[in-house]
Amino acid sequence: MHYDVVIIGAGMSGLAAGIRLAYFDRRVCIVERHYAYGGLNSYYTLGGREYDVGLHAVTNFARPAARTATAAPDVRAPTAKALAAVNDAALPDLRLGDRNAPMNKLLRQLRLSPEDFDLKEQTDSEVRFPGRRLRFSNDVALLIEDVATVFPTQADRFRRLIEIVRAYDDTDLHAPYRSTRTELSDRITDPALLDMLLCPIMYYGSAEEHDLDFTQFVTLFKALFLEGLARPPGGVRTILRALVRKYRACGGKLRMRCGVQRIDVDGERAMGVTLETGETLTADYVLSSAGRVETMRLCGEVEAEPTDAGRSLSFVESIAVLDEKPASLGFSPTIVFFNDAERFTYAVPDEPVDLRSGVACSPNNYQEHEHLSEGVFRITWLASFDRWAAMDDAAYAAAKGAYHQRFLEQAAAFMPALAGHVVAGDMFTPRTILHYTGHLGGAVYGSPRKVRDGRTRLRNLFLCGTDQGYLGIVGAMLSGITMANLHVLAKS
Repeated sequence: MHYDVVIIGAGMSGLAAGIRLAYFDRRVCIVERHYAYGGLNSYYTLGGREYDVGLHAVTNFARPAARTATAAPDVRAPTAKALAAVNDAALPDLRLGDRNAPMNKLLRQLRLSPEDFDLKEQTDSEVRFPGRRLRFSNDVALLIEDVATVFPTQADRFRRLIEIVRAYDDTDLHAPYRSTRTELSDRITDPALLDMLLCPIMYYGSAEEHDLDFTQFVTLFKALFLEGLARPPGGVRTILRALVRKYRACGGKLRMRCGVQRIDVDGERAMGVTLETGETLTADYVLSSAGRVETMRLCGEVEAEPTDAGRSLSFVESIAVLDEKPASLGFSPTIVFFNDAERFTYAVPDEPVDLRSGVACSPNNYQEHEHLSEGVFRITWLASFDRWAAMDDAAYAAAKGAYHQRFLEQAAAFMPALAGHVVAGDMFTPRTILHYTGHLGGAVYGSPRKVRDGRTRLRNLFLCGTDQGYLGIVGAMLSGITMANLHVLAKS
């Protein structure tokens, strides 16, 4: 039971790393604790309906141009010197619009086509604050226009910020931490505009209260505002099934319901993993998407937690299934990032849920989603893991019922004609997130401090996914690819 690489976790990053390694003839085994792959970005069936978990949007959208039928030579086992050329040369000529866009890099690295993900663009989305609204789409011109209209004194500053973001290298794995609020303090001088820009960026990727690393800000700004949002009509299952199909076609092994009991360590090396069944898998390399602290605990080491570890940022989300499309009931945007308070606060709430801000979305409001037979509407809020974790079963059920009712009330504010059209629904909480991801404190975005190069103290144990630092669904896949390239393929 020896492998070249054992990967812990069949989420987006683990699957992408597995494809990349298996393509180059590495013997790879992905082990996953649960019965469903995808981690937080997955789906489940309830009452005969499939519900997406995690996926509001695929960010970093890139429009493909016409595709040619050029065949790819069978390029295998790259040397470190040749790896960069293998990544970008001798591959199918997809004729993609921007060759360096993250989405297009991803497709090349995984030998997938745009059709495999079947992404359809958003219509338009909004940031709504009291008395102000900024619209954005997959054309940044709309956001530039609205900033100039709503914040005329900030228009030139905002254009300069876009230039800074475009020029910034957010792929540098060794960039030091820099506070976004400090970096932007003399660039965006209206606090209301700063709040409106940070609201979607923080909700879609910040593991830190009130602030985030400037490199991550740049990554998310590009992903949301300069590249844009899309979704497969089939939901997250389209992406997951494409990844699993590709991984298995490359010869990779995927073992479900195989939780890792420990990572076996000898001195400065990981020797492999022992599963909860008692079975041992040995490996030359181990990649873990479990998170930094969680991974080191599997090694028998209790690392010092970050100073704000008790403030893990988590979320609740309620979902309503409707017998009408949301647009016909009054909700026409794809996504709305909203804040009802005077200032935007991004922090773990003192109560179980912070209802002051959140994310409302409808998958029906993407292009070419007309085939969806029912309407779906979702709202996500910040939540306190500690509050939810302290509840007994009766209190937990009561709290879910109470907050789902608050969800329906807020949904009615977005859709005035909602009454009588809800036919089903569900809700997940920080406890759900902990169960399916294993992230301490139900932290959706992991540790506030990322390990950009993926290294641990063990020479052959590396991190991928949330705590490595690449963000979003595309970022998670690129994280797995990058760590596979850097720490395994380039050294072989």
